[in-house]
Amino acid sequence: MASVNKVILVGNCGRDPEIRYLPSGQAVANISIATSSKRKDKASGEYIDDTQWHRVTFYDRLAEIAGEYVKKGRPLYVEGRLKYGKYTDKDGIEKSTVDIIATELQLLGGREGSSGASHSAAEEGASARPAPSAITQRAESSAKPAAKTGFDDMDDDIPF
Repeated sequence: MASVNKVILVGNCGRDPEIRYLPSGQAVANISIATSSKRKDKASGEYIDDTQWHRVTFYDRLAEIAGEYVKKGRPLYVEGRLKYGKYTDKDGIEKSTVDIIATELQLLGGREGSSGASHSAAEEGASARPAPSAITQRAESSAKPAAKTGFDDMDDDIPF
């Protein structure tokens, strides 16, 4: 039977990336991402903000990209998988951890003079996908006039 271990997060970076290199030369970057939701308290009727913090780990080229472009407060889209672990703290108490091992990173929000970029572990070394706001111009033939469709007065800009 097949199984799936996939996580998708859209949130804000809680701290600048910590980058280190393993003895093998492999880059590793760690960040935390905050995701927020609102819920209504049944007793008081007030809305309560519920913020969850997620530990995210990037490897290889994705770690280098995160180290260069990700900053505290930056909105991010991250895809990855869950990894559970355990460790013993200095007092001898066993603790559990949950990490997200990222396989894809997309920088959200604007940046001075540029649009967002997207990087995936599978695209390592390849160029990033075009930004969603990029629009390709289409060539129009002047040989034959286009038939009236009722959409002639609509703007050609795609909103997404």
